[in-house]
Amino acid sequence: MRKLVITLCLIVIVILGGLLWWNIPTSITNISPSEVSKIEICDGSTGKITRITDELAIEHIIENLNATSIKKEDFSLLGWMGYSFSTTIYKIDDSVYKKFIINSGNTIRKGQFLYRTSSGKVDYEYIKNLIRSKTK
Repeated sequence: MRKLVITLCLIVIVILGGLLWWNIPTSITNISPSEVSKIEICDGSTGKITRITDELAIEHIIENLNATSIKKEDFSLLGWMGYSFSTTIYKIDDSVYKKFIINSGNTIRKGQFLYRTSSGKVDYEYIKNLIRSKTK
């Protein structure tokens, strides 16, 4: 009887932990703009890669991403083809800090998950305009 109670308690703890992990919002990034050397964005509609090294543009993008929280919404393993902006953020030492996909102002794909913004919004238009101005 005691083993049954312990097993049931462990199952409940695992389920509650999983629900908590799934539902807790997280930030997209948590890095100072001064720690970023460049941001590479591949436009999914053209395949062109844009390297952003301008300090003001990096500051705007990173501060916006730092201020935006996201929550897991779905698994992105199957059925999610294509993307808007595949984004890679590089640190000063040229190591990759984060890789993720921006699909809209409120949709991010990172790893095996699709996320929705829970507070704030990605400045999608700024990124789109920045990329378009650099590819002309």
